[in-house]
Amino acid sequence: MGQDTDIQRVYVSLGSNIEPVENILLALQELQHIDKHLHISSVYESAAVGFVGENFYNLVVSFMTTVTPKYLISQLHSIELSRGRKRQKKGFDARSLDLDLLLYGNVIDQSLKLPREDIVKYAFVLLPLAEIAPHLIHPILGKTYAQLWKEFDQSAQWLHKVEIAKINDLRSNNAQGEVNSLINSGQE
Repeated sequence: MGQDTDIQRVYVSLGSNIEPVENILLALQELQHIDKHLHISSVYESAAVGFVGENFYNLVVSFMTTVTPKYLISQLHSIELSRGRKRQKKGFDARSLDLDLLLYGNVIDQSLKLPREDIVKYAFVLLPLAEIAPHLIHPILGKTYAQLWKEFDQSAQWLHKVEIAKINDLRSNNAQGEVNSLINSGQE
């Protein structure tokens, strides 16, 4: 088990372009083993970046944890592997699941890539983060995520909000930890 630290609010980006609804729902189920009270953004569709491939579904999830950032990152990698993720040394490719720790409280740690540079680089990370944490302040830039989104060149990357009933239901019911029943209910 990862060495316990003080409880921290963390933000994790989720992305998939291979069976995205199934892989994202199963990732949410796994994340509920860490904290059953997930705060989940809307799901956004975006084009693949850095390669030609199927569009991605992306979202951001927030939850509380007491494990260290390094241990949490290893948990995220384990979830990716359980969904068939194969890590490439360099470059971009199709992914069954991509989980990135964006923020761990206000921790700034270059070796762990915290806060993650993707926040200000990609619309599909910044918009869902700004949606669930608009007033949270970036620990280096000193601006809120709503302000960063307002300043972002929104014409550079297209995003489209995707309505997925199972995830929308989970967003509504996340305090009750309903992932298992939603996955097994057969609705989409």
